Amino acid sequence: MISKDVKETSEIAKKFLVKMLKKSSTKGKALVVCLSGDLGAGKTAFTKAIAKHLHIKNRVNSPTFVIIKKYPLKDKRYKVLFHLDAYRLKNEKELLHLGWEDIIGNREHLVFIEWPENVSKVIPANAKFVYISHTKDGYRNFKLENSSSV
Repeated sequence: MISKDVKETSEIAKKFLVKMLKKSSTKGKALVVCLSGDLGAGKTAFTKAIAKHLHIKNRVNSPTFVIIKKYPLKDKRYKVLFHLDAYRLKNEKELLHLGWEDIIGNREHLVFIEWPENVSKVIPANAKFVYISHTKDGYRNFKLENSSSV
């Protein structure tokens, strides 16, 4: 799917969210969505759009320097949206020290993680994946997948 602007990114996020929430099977664990793409590809913009569609009123911005941000949800199924950025992490151990197992172990958690490649060994097998790339025209190409290896 190609996005030419923030509005189109929001529509892609909405479609992804509806599809993801309908079909997700997490077996009592958190729903984890991995966002991959170059710097500036639109990972945070996509997460902002997801947050908007989940009616999060707080300002959502990149968690690059704090690593993890947590937003309460008023959803029947999910109570918390976690937004993580693994860009600055050197390995999986750093993520584990931040409570990763507790975060993904709770079925009421919805988790969006940027730069999952940096912590690939601890990404759940049933994670969803969003690959974002720049097109030669300066747009964004979104490739959505149910599961994959990072």
